Amino acid sequence: MKQSVCLGDELTLRFGEIQTAISIMKEVAAWGREMGYRVWPDEWLTPEELITSDAQPENFCVGSLDGEIACAFILQWTDSEYWPAAPPYEAAYLHKFCVRRSFAGRGMTKRVVAAIREQCQLRGLRYIRLDTALDEKTVRKIYLNAGFKIVDILDRPNGRSMALYEMEVERKSEQ
Repeated sequence: MKQSVCLGDELTLRFGEIQTAISIMKEVAAWGREMGYRVWPDEWLTPEELITSDAQPENFCVGSLDGEIACAFILQWTDSEYWPAAPPYEAAYLHKFCVRRSFAGRGMTKRVVAAIREQCQLRGLRYIRLDTALDEKTVRKIYLNAGFKIVDILDRPNGRSMALYEMEVERKSEQ
């Protein structure tokens, strides 16, 4: 099921865009590899790898500015891998957020978080959550600047640690 959400006259989110979202993820990952960053390998960025019981095709989203696709991500309503004890539909879970290079430095993280916050308010959800590798300093700075807080650190069997981020969503009446 495809769904569009317009936010003002700037950002439009389109859900159910699995192929386009994965294409953007691969584009951004390729750039990251060229720059020497540790990013997702292309074999992780396939429908077979990304579709799970928590992330269905309708959870894949692209964001457009002025009619051009600027970013892609997966927005889930449960996350049994990193937040297994969380009640279902308590939070929105942001995964694989990617911004195309031509839109870097244009506030895409804050714009997308604002859009997700609106979706959470409509659904009565309390939090926006995400995870990244703990040692990814650039990404950590981006999410902390966007208003997230690190609420837990998971030490994985592969030796890597994951930071779990959370942002509380204000209810409409609290704003």
